[in-house]
Amino acid sequence: MTGATVADGASPFRKPRLAAFPKAFFHQLLAGGPMSIEEFIHRAPGLGLEGVELYPGFLGGTDDATLTRLLRVADDAGVELPMMCSSPDFIDPRPGAWERAVDKMRDLVDVMTVLAPRSSWRSVRVLSGQAWPGVPEDEGIKRAVEGIQAVLAYAAPKQVSVVMENHYKDGLWEYPEFALTSRRFLAIVDQLGSPWFGINFDPSNAIVAGEDPLELLDQVVARVRSMGASDRSLRAGYSLEDLHAHRGQGYSEALLHGVVGQGLNDYPTILSRLAEAGFGGWISIEDGEAGGERGYLDIAESARFLADLIGRYWHGASPQEEALFPEGSGAPYGGGGQG
Repeated sequence: MTGATVADGASPFRKPRLAAFPKAFFHQLLAGGPMSIEEFIHRAPGLGLEGVELYPGFLGGTDDATLTRLLRVADDAGVELPMMCSSPDFIDPRPGAWERAVDKMRDLVDVMTVLAPRSSWRSVRVLSGQAWPGVPEDEGIKRAVEGIQAVLAYAAPKQVSVVMENHYKDGLWEYPEFALTSRRFLAIVDQLGSPWFGINFDPSNAIVAGEDPLELLDQVVARVRSMGASDRSLRAGYSLEDLHAHRGQGYSEALLHGVVGQGLNDYPTILSRLAEAGFGGWISIEDGEAGGERGYLDIAESARFLADLIGRYWHGASPQEEALFPEGSGAPYGGGGQG
């Protein structure tokens, strides 16, 4: 399948679907916190969402009974659970850490087979790991590649996709992402050729790295299988020069994480390029910094903005194209090839 578009400029490929990762409620949703993931799942349809992206710390357990109950909640709400926002640390130099990261990811692959048994897409996210002091760059790249390859060898037979995000920092990490810069990120993903591997593109994290999101997208667009939709704007009193001076050092105090479409990212251009490449995967909203009812309103506003762009750039797949990737097949679906 190619990235050809129809005459009116809308992509003929399957339309992306909207999910959300409840970033604003992250610490509340951690197991034992004051809020349950079931509560957020129940709210999701009213926010314009078809799916909810999970995080291991949100789960009350990974036994089949607990997961089956969660799936039942999602089914009752009419939403899917297609994505696991997992954060393995393959760079950790401590004895046994690499093996534990691989084992944990294998467990999460099994979790997704329970939570998304009928979905045409189910994925676990991988990262490189933390930028641990003293780990040489070539060793870090090798550890990340070999870790992801080990996860892929387990995930592919179970029809679970593995996606690597251009990332900044897990909320529970001490150090920023080892592969924060596109140079390291590409050095890793360019060594991974499985059809069950792809990229979860987050344009805001390119900004955090002091780079141009569109330049990175152009280099990886054929391999984007899902997207994290967040946006960043400048805090009062800061300038783009302040941001550029912070390049490559992690999250800058100059940046505010807010509603999608109200920040520095050029989302019309981003989505039009994804449409041209034949992207038809999940777009998961990261909702910003507000909590409470304001947080829910921000997610809904982000969803409306993205739904408008999806309507502008996609008209949906033809019956012939849908037949290539029938709903529930579990086959990887994305733009421009599977390499």
